[in-house]
Amino acid sequence: MQAANLSETQAEAEEARAPRGPLDGIRILDWTVWQQGPVAAAMLGDLGADIIKIEERERGDGGRAMFQFESNGASPYWEMNNRNKRSFTVDLKSAEGQDLVRRLIAKSDVFIQNFRPSVAERVGLGYETLRAINPRLIYASASAFGPLGPESTARAYDLLGQARAGLLLRPGSDEEPAMPDGGLADQMGAIMLAYGVLAALMARERHGVGQKVDTSLLGSMMWLRGLPIALELMRQNGERAVSQVAKHIKRRDKPSRLDPGNPLWNSYKCSDGKWLAMATVQSDPHWPAILAALGSPPELTDDPRFADHITRCENAEICVTILDRIFAQRTRDEWLSSLVAKGDLPVCAINTTADAAADPQALANGYVTSFDHPSYGPMQVPGFVVGLSETPARIHRKAPEFGEHTEELLIDLLDMDWAAVTALRERKVI
Repeated sequence: MQAANLSETQAEAEEARAPRGPLDGIRILDWTVWQQGPVAAAMLGDLGADIIKIEERERGDGGRAMFQFESNGASPYWEMNNRNKRSFTVDLKSAEGQDLVRRLIAKSDVFIQNFRPSVAERVGLGYETLRAINPRLIYASASAFGPLGPESTARAYDLLGQARAGLLLRPGSDEEPAMPDGGLADQMGAIMLAYGVLAALMARERHGVGQKVDTSLLGSMMWLRGLPIALELMRQNGERAVSQVAKHIKRRDKPSRLDPGNPLWNSYKCSDGKWLAMATVQSDPHWPAILAALGSPPELTDDPRFADHITRCENAEICVTILDRIFAQRTRDEWLSSLVAKGDLPVCAINTTADAAADPQALANGYVTSFDHPSYGPMQVPGFVVGLSETPARIHRKAPEFGEHTEELLIDLLDMDWAAVTALRERKVI
């Protein structure tokens, strides 16, 4: 027992010495489930905010069981989406439970929820109700397709956010929709929601007003695809703006790897089956170094069809065929070493997810970081990717056990005693 107490004392001392995050002193009530809302709150927790996660008293957030290891019950999904939070379990179908949350609202700065419209209102947690309790409150909502329009109450998850914003039929893909990377719309929705909360906190600091913030899966993915959406919208005489590269595409109006419009803005497979990418917009300054790295192959150096950037783009299909044959002769590491040695060339490996997680640049910059989990031991997790020199973001709390902090919050924030807390539990309010 003494050793345990000593360990807890040391942890508290280390926490006290840790740098304060930019949102230190901000309290956020997080009534969200799955990914879009929880990730937004976790990001704000990385920045130092006190995040109180409100969970249904019997089942909690279904995300607790997503991608769960059978051996020890750990869930990467849960740990990533809910780090730096405290769990408060309550029955929001009861008047007493609703009253407890409203009392917490009075002592909080932000309320985040991602339930469909009318759900919050039915349990007394709508914007107008909470605004009356706390006029300075930032009320943040995340939805499927936005708060207005005929589909404002539609049910949707990550895949539909990507589908609705046009990502699955992106240029370069076949007519059959691509199978997307899971969670992309949720993550982007979380980023935009956290961005909106930060903007609202700044507005409150400057102008003294609370307000409602909303974003959606659709809106967030539309912003992620800002350039292609803008090109579709901004036309002259009905014509779409076309890049110089696209003018050289022969087979169809969309670029593909075999018909890219610029053979040096493309990807190539090497002898070990791994891929590399080249991103040379204006290739003339780099062409001599590329030729030297490739061993000065005569089919490229002596052919007038590849003499300059324009002719290479005009003959991109033929150039790609030759480059495919050349890159297939050596491994990716050999080619990258040769290309980098010949000059400041824009080229890199095309990573798998496993490659990206172990990328030396990601590790060096803290994009992947380490966390010593008290239950599961040391683990590597995605880090906060914005650097702050004086108030750095950090993981200071593991994702909570179910209801882990309910009593603590009732006693510390709402000034209840143990008898009152026990009575609430007996009445199944918490």
